[in-house]
Amino acid sequence: MTKLFALAVVALLLAAPTHAATAPTLKLASLKDLPVVETHPYNEHADANAAVAAAFAKARVSHKRVLIDLGGNWCGDCLVLANLMQLSELKRFLKAHYEIVSVDVGRFDKNLQVPARFGITKRLEGVPAILIVEPDGKTLVDAGHVAALADARHMTPQGLADWLAQWTK
Repeated sequence: MTKLFALAVVALLLAAPTHAATAPTLKLASLKDLPVVETHPYNEHADANAAVAAAFAKARVSHKRVLIDLGGNWCGDCLVLANLMQLSELKRFLKAHYEIVSVDVGRFDKNLQVPARFGITKRLEGVPAILIVEPDGKTLVDAGHVAALADARHMTPQGLADWLAQWTK
């Protein structure tokens, strides 16, 4: 049992990001005070493949990771995250560290080729599902954690910002 525990600790340490940037300190103490700016953050008619390809093209030039936000306009947690990402201090931080693309997955029945590209072929565990990918378009950095923000409305604003920051270079 001791060897198993030691292996588990090593695996967790290896899976953790190593040189992440520190998230900005948000002035918003509670999500109940979050201003609603975005009511439809996911373009239901967009060409998701083209949008993702454009994000990777920018990332190869900027050397930033790509943050793919998979969600739907019907999803309360998706709307919370989208509006939090519009806060000026977080928006600046995210823009400095990521090329961001939002992809509408409908009711888990649209654009599923996007997560499948990174080995996620089973039904998404929830949305928003966040894929953090290296600029090469091949390496999923947050593997095993893509559904971590699916309960965004029950997290703190700073907790959400810290989660997004941990995957930066």
